[in-house]
Amino acid sequence: MTQRSDLAGGAGWMVFGLVILAAAWRMDRFDQMGATIYTAPGLVPGIFGLTLLLLGALLALRGWRARQHASEVAAPLLNRRIVWTLVLTLAYAIAAIGRMPFSIATAVFVASFCWLFADASPPPRRIAMALAAGVLTAVVVVLVFERLFLVRLP
Repeated sequence: MTQRSDLAGGAGWMVFGLVILAAAWRMDRFDQMGATIYTAPGLVPGIFGLTLLLLGALLALRGWRARQHASEVAAPLLNRRIVWTLVLTLAYAIAAIGRMPFSIATAVFVASFCWLFADASPPPRRIAMALAAGVLTAVVVVLVFERLFLVRLP
């Protein structure tokens, strides 16, 4: 990663975290129903937003510090990995969710992502690891949401 992309990426994650944090803060807390802060619908998204904000700040700080100590050749902000991440994520969100069972869509998404971004291991091992990661992730996500959080998934 270059210093410029760390700085820009960190700023982007900070803005995204702030947007999530602001939206979570604006959610109804159901005080009139006797709900506690721990049952507020915005609690978990707020924690995620705060985490993204802090991690974005650390990434930007790393890029800023590295920029102070090195000269750099300009690199494009949109590289091949970012483009593939956007393609896979949008395909998952637009084409898969709601059109096929959630567990299958999630398994295919995670397996595709792992296969695409895995290191240069031998192809059979790479495929096996990607499939295992996809299936295990789908099983854990479905179990946690449906059994622990009691949320029905599409």
